[in-house]
Amino acid sequence: MKISARTTSEFVNEFDLQLAINANFFYPFYEKTPWDFYPKSGDLVNVVGRAISNGDDYSIVDRNWPTLCFNVKNYAQISDNSICPTQTTQAIAGNLILIANGQAIAVPGNSPFNQRAYPRTAVGINQKGDKLWLVLVDGKQPFYSDGVTMAELQEFMINLGIDKALNLDGGGSTTLVVRPDSQGKLLNSPVHTLIPMRQRSIANHLGFSIVP
Repeated sequence: MKISARTTSEFVNEFDLQLAINANFFYPFYEKTPWDFYPKSGDLVNVVGRAISNGDDYSIVDRNWPTLCFNVKNYAQISDNSICPTQTTQAIAGNLILIANGQAIAVPGNSPFNQRAYPRTAVGINQKGDKLWLVLVDGKQPFYSDGVTMAELQEFMINLGIDKALNLDGGGSTTLVVRPDSQGKLLNSPVHTLIPMRQRSIANHLGFSIVP
């Protein structure tokens, strides 16, 4: 299923949310120059892995992609595949389980993106599933932040007391936006087409709304 790409700020403003981060990997994507890249906002892209919003499925189920699932009571569960429990209302997918039972999981060593410092986005939960961590690390910006390796990310999240964690799309997609008033505000420094503070248009997001 094709989805219209949006920046995280556009997503927060459009759906009247208070906070959002980037979520699933997606395709097609290329980044050649600051003016020659895909997608731009409104361009159609495919989400990778599970994507459920308000009970509606926007993805083709691929069992190889681990998934963060939320039920009707907003309890979270990280599944090792794309199968969510019944009564799942929201779900996003990542590519790697980073932590299970409070312990680091070995990640593939054949990818340079796992071994080198890089911008990262990850989510973690406690054992009960009633606490959620959003962890974002900026990178690709010398003298500000190079990023972290997967091992460094795992160690940081274990020290937070996280029971299970999932790696999401990172790199230039890593974005955190809050909306304290009428407009979204960046809380990190994304880097897209080598331009710091430029947001990438992506397939989907994980967003939150505070209900009085």
